[in-house]
Amino acid sequence: MTQKIDPITLSAVWHTMQRVCREMRHLIDRTAQNFLIAQMHDNSVGIWDANARTVAIPEGLPAQYVGGKLTIEYILEEYKGRIYPGDVFLLNDPHHGHCNHVADWGLVKPIFVGDELAFFALSRAHMEDTGAAYPGAYFSNPYDIHAEGILIPPVKVMERGVECADILKLVLNNVRFKEGVRVDNYALIGAMNLCEQRVLEIIEKYGLETVRACVSEMIERADKLIRKEIRNMPDGTYTGESGTDDDGVVLDVPVWVRCAVTIRGDEMIIDFTGSDPQQKGFVNCTWFTTYSSAVAAALLFFDPAMVDYHNEGTMRPITVIAPEGSVLNAQYPAPVGGAPVNMGGNIIEAVVMALSKAVPHRAVACWGRRYGHYVFGHNPRTDGLYMMPGYEAEGGAGAVYGYDGYNGTGSMGTLGNINRGNIEDIEIRYPWFMLQQEFRTDSSGAGKWRGGAGLNWGGQNVGGEAGIHTGAGHGEKTFSPGALGGENTHPNEGWMIRNGERSPVHCHRFYNLQTGDVIRKATGGGAGVGDPFDRDPQMVLADVVDNEVVSIEGACQTYGVIIDPRTMQVDEEATRQLRSSRKGK
Repeated sequence: MTQKIDPITLSAVWHTMQRVCREMRHLIDRTAQNFLIAQMHDNSVGIWDANARTVAIPEGLPAQYVGGKLTIEYILEEYKGRIYPGDVFLLNDPHHGHCNHVADWGLVKPIFVGDELAFFALSRAHMEDTGAAYPGAYFSNPYDIHAEGILIPPVKVMERGVECADILKLVLNNVRFKEGVRVDNYALIGAMNLCEQRVLEIIEKYGLETVRACVSEMIERADKLIRKEIRNMPDGTYTGESGTDDDGVVLDVPVWVRCAVTIRGDEMIIDFTGSDPQQKGFVNCTWFTTYSSAVAAALLFFDPAMVDYHNEGTMRPITVIAPEGSVLNAQYPAPVGGAPVNMGGNIIEAVVMALSKAVPHRAVACWGRRYGHYVFGHNPRTDGLYMMPGYEAEGGAGAVYGYDGYNGTGSMGTLGNINRGNIEDIEIRYPWFMLQQEFRTDSSGAGKWRGGAGLNWGGQNVGGEAGIHTGAGHGEKTFSPGALGGENTHPNEGWMIRNGERSPVHCHRFYNLQTGDVIRKATGGGAGVGDPFDRDPQMVLADVVDNEVVSIEGACQTYGVIIDPRTMQVDEEATRQLRSSRKGK
């Protein structure tokens, strides 16, 4: 960099880029109509420069946007010489354009200063429907990716500020909720218009060359800081693996992610060679999802003070390897519907398992497994089709070194960026009556620091006949690992109650529902960090008395803490003896 930037200007530009991203996401939350987007925040945004370098990605779902530079590079190549002010590109095709799965639609807008291309804004969100075989996005047994919905390579839906009405008409004709999807796309475009306005304002204040110089300086600083963090990790190769229950076609046969993280000087290599091959079912990932999830997992082990400032410089020292034809670099026409909630989470789990060995003082335990469903049917209130996303039974976050996991967070693939739906809003929108949603006792992976609690959840269908597909989940057969001797996650369980008869409901299946049917779930919480017998007995007591997430029996069996049921106090001598005897001391 030849231009010297004063620190005040650099700080102003840097923080403006971060703030603009948060404004974009807030605008989407306020203007989208889709429950997934507006209430659960299933959307991501970011800013890239004219060379596809990542400038700002402070908030979002890892698999949607961390690797957004791949999308920008694709558009730059496909539309070389044909990108103009006022253009907006739409895409969702994982095999042609670098997307996560078909349900996550991305909109990209170039930002020009005069006739000069300066930046790109990207907004991505989970649409209410994609025109797939069934409403929703997690049909686990498709023939190929075409069964997962309309595939949109990067196409212009606006050119030079004029809407490409024929393209939009074609796209919206292939989804079930045309008006809703149209509104949601306009919400994403509105967020990018806001980004353009804010970026042009700061360029007007400081000048394009100064802003570009600030971006380059930001990238160089992030590069240096990340390399310093990696140099502080011991050189070596560390391994981790994580399995999902099955691929959705060959049931109850786990599919495995295997990861080797090599630390060498100031560089990190995340190598997924040895992972299972590309599958027939929907759990495959394209390169975009694998790269995004792997980098996001690595960020958990760097200085937390950097959390708001990651950019292209963060990614330079990190190399990700995933052989073509593997489940983590699946080739067309492989289906990828489960990429974010199955394999995307498994990728993060495998990487944190490996890096927890390399950096034990920042050890991360894995989160409770996603255990969702999608219900669709006729809504008698609106006399139309409804599609209800089932994120209500998510387990808790895994512990990290020094801290318990958060209760009630979304799955690890989202790293907490998905909110749980509001009960009243669910009952207003959908013909369902919520029966139960409460933390589940003894559901956390124990440790010196325990995982967040899982949930007991129940809902009753008060509409007519409906279908439920349970692709958005796993954790019945495979479990997420703890760290440093902490317990793994606990099993997820689900069942249906019809006319008083109870029958199991399993992941990656399809079920027909009748009026009055009840669905119940019991989910496992996050995994633990450290030996449970090293947990402070008073913290165990608080979990029993105040939080009610551990039972008296669980305190004894899992933590070696004896609590007097009459006084509800720790029997310190009995606890010491029990812990000593079990540890062989």
